[in-house]
Amino acid sequence: MENHKVEESRVLQEAAVLSEKIDIMEECVRCRSHIQQLSSALSENEPVGKKMNFLLQEMIREVNTVGAKSDKIKINHLVVDIKDNLEKIKEQVQNIL
Repeated sequence: MENHKVEESRVLQEAAVLSEKIDIMEECVRCRSHIQQLSSALSENEPVGKKMNFLLQEMIREVNTVGAKSDKIKINHLVVDIKDNLEKIKEQVQNIL
């Protein structure tokens, strides 16, 4: 790289784009919100099977996005475990629809 000129602004721009692509905070916040909504739904006195099914599907989407963004093995293992558990919960919800 000694013979090549590197534009600092371009490097900063690329770093910003990369950091945005791998940032999973938004997905974590949405997942947390879905968990709170799911918890609230469990205490309702009306049928909530469809609502729970929708929330679980949204959680699976968020977890899939986290897995796609992450290059860390530990996070990817957690993603697999979370998806497995969400699918098990979804099967139970399907029984009450």
